[in-house]
Amino acid sequence: MTINPSAGRWTGRSVPRVEDAALLSGRARFVDDLPTAAGTLYAAIVRSPHGHADIRSIDVADAMKSAGVAAVVTGDDIRRLTRSMTVGVKADVECWPIATDRVRYVGEPVAVVVAADRYLAEDAAEKVAVDYAVLPAVVEPVAALSGDAPVLHPSLGGNLINERRFSYGDPDGAFASAAHRIGIDVTYPRNSCTPIETYGVVASYDPGEDAYDILANFQGPFSIHAVVARALNVPGNRMRLRTPPSSGGSYGIKQGVFPYMILMGVAARIAGRPVKWIEDRLEHLAASVSATNRVTRLEAAVEPDGRITALSWDQIEDCGAHLRAPEPATLYRMHGNMTGAYAIDNLAIRNRVVLTNKTPTGLNRGFGGPQIYFPLERLMQRIARELGLDPLAVIRRNLVPAGSFPYRTASGALLDSGDYQAALDRAVEEGGLDELTRRRDEARAEGRLYGIGLAAVVEPSVSNMGYITTVLTPGQRANAGPKNGAQATATIAIDPLGAVSVKVASVPQGQGHRTVLSQVVADGLGLDPAAIAVVADVDTGRDAWSIASGNYSSRFAPAVAGAAKLAADRLRAKLAEVAAGQLNVAAADVDFSGGRALSRSNPDNSVSFARVAAAAHWAPGTLPGSVDQTIRETVFWTPEQLDAPNAEDEVNSSLCHGFIFDFCGVEIDRRTGEVRIDRYVTMHDCGTILHPAMVDGQVRGGFAQALGAALLEEFAYGADGSFRSGTLADYLIPTVMEVPDPVILHYESPSPFTPLGAKGVGEGNCMSTPACIANAVADAIGADDLVLPLSPSRIAGLLAGEEPQPKVTPKPAEKAAPGGGRKLTGEGSADVAASREDVWRMLLDPATLSAIIPGSHGVEKVSDTRFTADVTLGVGPVKGRYKADIELSDLDEPNGVTLTGRTVGALGSGEGSGRVTLEDLGGGRTRIAYSYEAAIGGKVASVGGRLLDGAARVVIGQFFKALATHAGGGRAGAGNMPGAGLFARLRALIGGGR
Repeated sequence: MTINPSAGRWTGRSVPRVEDAALLSGRARFVDDLPTAAGTLYAAIVRSPHGHADIRSIDVADAMKSAGVAAVVTGDDIRRLTRSMTVGVKADVECWPIATDRVRYVGEPVAVVVAADRYLAEDAAEKVAVDYAVLPAVVEPVAALSGDAPVLHPSLGGNLINERRFSYGDPDGAFASAAHRIGIDVTYPRNSCTPIETYGVVASYDPGEDAYDILANFQGPFSIHAVVARALNVPGNRMRLRTPPSSGGSYGIKQGVFPYMILMGVAARIAGRPVKWIEDRLEHLAASVSATNRVTRLEAAVEPDGRITALSWDQIEDCGAHLRAPEPATLYRMHGNMTGAYAIDNLAIRNRVVLTNKTPTGLNRGFGGPQIYFPLERLMQRIARELGLDPLAVIRRNLVPAGSFPYRTASGALLDSGDYQAALDRAVEEGGLDELTRRRDEARAEGRLYGIGLAAVVEPSVSNMGYITTVLTPGQRANAGPKNGAQATATIAIDPLGAVSVKVASVPQGQGHRTVLSQVVADGLGLDPAAIAVVADVDTGRDAWSIASGNYSSRFAPAVAGAAKLAADRLRAKLAEVAAGQLNVAAADVDFSGGRALSRSNPDNSVSFARVAAAAHWAPGTLPGSVDQTIRETVFWTPEQLDAPNAEDEVNSSLCHGFIFDFCGVEIDRRTGEVRIDRYVTMHDCGTILHPAMVDGQVRGGFAQALGAALLEEFAYGADGSFRSGTLADYLIPTVMEVPDPVILHYESPSPFTPLGAKGVGEGNCMSTPACIANAVADAIGADDLVLPLSPSRIAGLLAGEEPQPKVTPKPAEKAAPGGGRKLTGEGSADVAASREDVWRMLLDPATLSAIIPGSHGVEKVSDTRFTADVTLGVGPVKGRYKADIELSDLDEPNGVTLTGRTVGALGSGEGSGRVTLEDLGGGRTRIAYSYEAAIGGKVASVGGRLLDGAARVVIGQFFKALATHAGGGRAGAGNMPGAGLFARLRALIGGGR
């Protein structure tokens, strides 16, 4: 629909964005652009290559001797100088920003090296020697609950860190009397936001004040400020946290930078100088926070017409290796919205939070919503299929009735406004659902796979700080004291010349803070938006802020911009009193427009805004007695609707609730399984729209991100905890080539609970789109059970069905890789111009091997059958140093030898074995043939298979070329050289180098 702003108002118009001039010209200031103090040092982090291992020892002596190194920080230093970070539930478990006794996920920090520049720090980091005792890992949440599962935290006694059950209404009675009980099982995968800009921290320490000053691209919630200050053992007023003016995206994930604030603060304290750390892309993928993965069993009590009378949720939330604040926020943010957009009176919920050997989780765009709405909206389609009903009719029959708002859900949410039926009808009509249905019928008549999917969701915004306490029992909450509300702050200041500035405690990441706030304040004071200066970075040592400050939960438009409106209204009322005296009229007759204060009854009677606004500076004695000052107005706004959870565990977990109805048509290639979106329609009710173009951008951004979650993105782990998605060749994110142009429609029902009537809009498609696309795919291929992402290979497997039974006895199953890592096998040969005896001597001579092994730093012969090697290996963007231990066996001089190796290094770890044979070709030439199998884990396992294969071939070629040259000429045979690992690295590669 067309958005028509009120005449004479800036709010509601798509004015040009103030931010774009700097962003498009490269003048925006991100964390890595800001100047640093003289003498600032740089940090590199040594990370665990293992998913689970005890730390036997850490030797930093060689690293400390390296050029430019000022300090190496380990877990012992962190224990000595900090306290364990706050854990989100009552549990006997510690949570440190660095491994102290054992590592629990690949990429967990083990040491921080601080040096004169990042290059020197990275070089020295390779010299930190960590001795690990590898432990069994557990990566699946259901398996983590097993009695024989490896336990991550022995003090906890298991991997279940929290469990709660809830009951609202009479779910047991509803299920007992229902005509149908229909259920669905969903495994929702991990994915992440992957912003262009990674984490960044600059920290300094003042020993005289025992105070920290930390700059970080942290987005909030600023409740984490208290977590960091407590961990650093200082009061909050001695932990100053600042954010840069610009952020290269976040979408929630940058709240997870806070453990690195603690690490870099301690590093600065130990080094005695400021320390800067900028995360690289591989670190970000492997070790920053991701969204939670969740296993859900959802059942519905259903009447014959599709009416749902009860829902029963059983949710197992995987929060990774540590339950870091604010988790388990993802599990409880939606607690009031467990019935979605539907009027369902009876509800049962079982929530379990488990720990696994994966990176700790955190807030990701729409956190909690995708994990709830995927099973709920898939269930709506399942109900329609099983009962032979139209899916649209089932959705309509269950929607919250029009005219019932504000509507209280079974678990306590207060849905503020809306007319879901009217919005849905508008989407169906204007979005062309009937036409899409005809296209589906035509495609199916031609034998093509075409399906239509629907999804209806409620998008919550402005989180109630108290929702997270629902994880506690009512008794525990009573002991801890109430927590509730949502506070936003805004300050408007006027200088001596009448210029207006706005300051808010919200970190912008693309939402257009400066543009929208200038519009809102301009309307309040009768000015042009160009006359308003807006500052939106945060400095806890300077600004008005609260623990609820920050940019999360879609709170900018409803809460932050709303607070700015209230501040402008208060200031306007004061200025009207001042202007009334100057115009000799009553204050009620004063209006502000066009940069002037004027009489409504006589517009010619006016005075400039600057003259009125500056009076408090130049002539405070002329202010009327009812006005204290007009220089500065600060508003702390908190809505009364956000109470703490009550004794029945009912909680209004968010203030505002938008409505989204999506439908789409998709076609699937029968041969490849590829999904093509033919048409996607998304209808949004986000209350009052403040800037239509930016709302459009937010919807498109959320849709693109959700498309990635639906079709491409997944954090994959091996059974040993090895991370398999460590590059953007493996963790695929959508580009403009994969994202179709959605049809965006709007229905406006202003919120009665926010100052501007606005609701959130930036997260909704992350909640609705994955389910909508999955429903379309299910409709196209007739599938009941779908697992995201819906990649071509996964869909092709569904289309092919079960493999037919083989007509011949199958070969024995291939032996699994040790520890569950990636198994590598390969074979090949090379011809060299040397006798077997000469080649044999070369292969067993440390000096020769050191000369011809690519990247070798030396080979040492420990005994006749044992060697150690030190090599640097680079695979595409991944590079590291390895220590290898090689043993020889089955020696048949000069015909063959078996090599067995184990290795560990910056890239990971591994083990393997290979057989080398020498064949006399005559004429002083020898053919070297080899075969091997190996397993790798750690960082190297994250590199894409094609990249590894290519790198392996290059390294093999380099080795044989060097060997041939050393032997006096020859050529490498073509051989079969898939995989990586390889004899040529003398098991330095068999053991982990691919």
